[in-house]
Amino acid sequence: MTKTKKNKTQNKLVFNPFYRAFHNNPYPIYERLRNEDPIHWSFLKAWIITRYQDVDTILKDNLFQVDDLPLRLEEKSAYLKQGNFLPLAKTIDKWLFFQQPPNHTRLRSLVNKSFSPASVGNMKEEIEAKVNHLLDKVIPTGKMDLIDDLASPLPAMTVTNILGLPPEDYYKLIHWSYELFFVFDQPMSLEGYEKQNKMAMEAREYLLRFIANIDENSQGLIADLVKAKDEENKLDEDEILGFCIMLLIVGQETTKSFISNSILALLQHPEKLQELKDNPEIIKEASEELLRYDTPVQVIARLAREDVEIGGKTILKGDKVILCLGGANRDENKFPNPEKIEFQRSNRNLPFGGGIHFCLGAFLARLQGQISINRIVQRLPNLQLVNQTPDWRESITLRGLKSLPLTFDKNDIKTD
Repeated sequence: MTKTKKNKTQNKLVFNPFYRAFHNNPYPIYERLRNEDPIHWSFLKAWIITRYQDVDTILKDNLFQVDDLPLRLEEKSAYLKQGNFLPLAKTIDKWLFFQQPPNHTRLRSLVNKSFSPASVGNMKEEIEAKVNHLLDKVIPTGKMDLIDDLASPLPAMTVTNILGLPPEDYYKLIHWSYELFFVFDQPMSLEGYEKQNKMAMEAREYLLRFIANIDENSQGLIADLVKAKDEENKLDEDEILGFCIMLLIVGQETTKSFISNSILALLQHPEKLQELKDNPEIIKEASEELLRYDTPVQVIARLAREDVEIGGKTILKGDKVILCLGGANRDENKFPNPEKIEFQRSNRNLPFGGGIHFCLGAFLARLQGQISINRIVQRLPNLQLVNQTPDWRESITLRGLKSLPLTFDKNDIKTD
């Protein structure tokens, strides 16, 4: 096997996810990468992978492991005299994303049932009621910010309920999740680390106070995990805190972006909005296509455990690879006319990763998205964008909007 020399001077095509233009629209650069250099060595000292086949292969290949972000945060805390980031590192060290078998298998087995299709299906009526309640609050005004009024509070309320936290505390989840999701965007400023460390400490302290009051009558997933401490597959305190904070953050931000990105895409393609309005029964197919079209989680990282050849290039042991899910989901070799929204597609897309680290909350995110999108489309007539230029978050990992102001005809509302 011939090793490929990683000489960035040979790479005229530059992948720079820090550019504002990339945040606004990453898909043209993904297309160039797929066509010109699909296994691209970047100045980030990582391989950028953009083709569907390559991304899918690496996700399933046990020659690749999850990123070592927790270790890097511990090392950063050790040499940065300006701050101590150990609470942040300690928190994310227990996230499922960064666990390897057998510990990953043990942790996931304890929570899989709560997020199975059957368990999630039992939440349908409750989620529908929440969506209708949130819409009822804005309908008299004829306007809304989709992020603040529905896409953000809905998943926070849902996760609060699953964990058994006080319903009125959902707003705290929104605050913590927005900031802590940026931990995936490496590198970042000292100020960014300090802010995330503060959020991690706040979330840990809140959960510790809650856990201290759990008794035999307590309900919810946190109570179940605490009680599991006395069983064979027990969790320690840090594992419980880490899992709960992971769920608060990832379950919140991905679902929020799924809902808002989808509504934006429909409004930018009014013929597809009308198609869904006329055929609400196709919401499952439509939502899958909308997930493909503008994927919330754009990139995830892996590390090579051994030298391995992918797409004609040799990735060396220890090399980092950045899997561009957003690029894979626009691969024309997998999805003909990928820039078009076509609800009838049957090909499997990759919005939630794959392999053993396939997103735990994928079924829940899908259900919340399907219900929200359908209710918005069906209940809000003459839905319009206030601003034609979307305001995207400056994140490498997450493609999401800062806000999405909308107007609609409040005098022609369907009642439920």
